[in-house]
Amino acid sequence: GMFVLGLPYAILHGGYLGLFLIIFAAVVCCYTGKILIACLYEENEDGEIVRVRDSYVDIANACCAPRFPTLGGRIVNVAQIIELVMTCILYVVVSGNLMYNSFPNLPVSQKSWSIIATAVLLPCAFLKNLKAVSKFSLLCTLAHFVINILVIAYCLSRARDWAWEKVKFYIDVKKFPISIGIIVFSYTSQIFLPSLEGNMQNPKEFHCMMNWTHIAACILKGLFALVAYLTWADETKEVITDNLPSTIRAVVNIFLVAKALLSYPLPFFAAVEVLERSLFQDGNRAFFPNCYGGDGRLKSWGLTLRCALVVFTLLMAIYVPHFALLMGLTGSLTGAGLCFLLPSLFHLKLLWRKLLWHHVFFDVAIFVIGGICSVSGFIHSLEGLIEAFR
Repeated sequence: GMFVLGLPYAILHGGYLGLFLIIFAAVVCCYTGKILIACLYEENEDGEIVRVRDSYVDIANACCAPRFPTLGGRIVNVAQIIELVMTCILYVVVSGNLMYNSFPNLPVSQKSWSIIATAVLLPCAFLKNLKAVSKFSLLCTLAHFVINILVIAYCLSRARDWAWEKVKFYIDVKKFPISIGIIVFSYTSQIFLPSLEGNMQNPKEFHCMMNWTHIAACILKGLFALVAYLTWADETKEVITDNLPSTIRAVVNIFLVAKALLSYPLPFFAAVEVLERSLFQDGNRAFFPNCYGGDGRLKSWGLTLRCALVVFTLLMAIYVPHFALLMGLTGSLTGAGLCFLLPSLFHLKLLWRKLLWHHVFFDVAIFVIGGICSVSGFIHSLEGLIEAFR
C-alpha cells in the first residue's frame, strides 16, 4: 500500500537488519493473523470446530469475561480508532507533502495543499456503505501499479550506480526503532481479518491465503525498499518519491496524491463504523443517541460529527506534518499492539489447554519481542517528533 514509500527510509537506518525485519514482520504478522482467527472458533459438544465469535472485539471481550465483559472490546476499539484515524491523517500529510514538492515554484505552502486535499475529501462524510468505498479502492490499486512501475523503472535505469557498499550491518540506535514502527505499520491488517475470513466462500483456505499474500508482500516490499535505497543511499528521504528528478517526480506524485485521496475513504469509513457502533448504537450501553433516524437516514448532527472527523485529520496533518515519524509512532503504538501483543495474548488465554509447547513458546516470544519493539519505537518516535518541533 501507500506506506511502502517509507520502507527505503527504514533501510537507511537499519541496513541489512532492516531487510531482515521486513521478512521477520511478514512471518510474525502471518502467524498472529492465523492465531487470531483460531480464537474465533471453539469445539462444541460433538467435537466439531465451530465459529462462536465474529470480530476482534468479541475475542477481546471473551478474554476479559466474566469479571470485565466489555473491557477488552473497549481497549481494542480505542486501538482500532487510533490506527484508522492516524492512517487518515497520514494520507492528508502525504498529499500535502507530495503536492508541495511537485510544484515548489507555486506560492502554495504544504499546509495549504493539505487544506485543498481535505476539501476534496469532505464528501467522504456522506458515505453510507462499502459499495462506494470499493470503487475507490479499485482505482487506488490501479494508481498504485503505475507508481511502483515508474519508481522501480527509474531505479533500474540507475543500476550501474547502485551503492551496495552503503548497505551495512550496523544500525542507527536512535532512529532504527522508528524504522521498526514503519515496517510493522506497513503490515497491519489484523483488524480486518475476522471479517475477511467470515466472508470467504471457503474459510478453510484462509491459512493458504495468508501464506501467499504475506510471501508476496514480503518479496515486493523488500525489493522495493532495497532497490530504492541502493539508488539514493544516504540521500534517501522519508517519502521516497521526493528523491526523484523534478519531471518524473511531478507525474509520480500526482498519481500518489490520487492514490492517497482514493485510499482515505476506507479507513475513514471503518473508523466511523467503529465510533458509531461503540458510542451510538451499542443498545442500552450507548453513550449518545443513535445517529440514524427511523427511516435509516443519517441525522444532521451525525453528519456534523463525520465532517468534524475529516477536519480533525486535517488539523493533525497541519500541526504534525512528519510522515515517517507519524508512521513509526502509529506502528509502535497500535500496530504492534494489534498485530503482535493482543493476538498472542488472546491465543494463550482462550486456547491454553489445547496448545502445544512450541505454540506457547512462539506466543510468549512474540509478546516479549513485540512489547520491547513497541515501547522503544514509541519512545524514539515521540522523541523524534519533539526534536522536529524544536
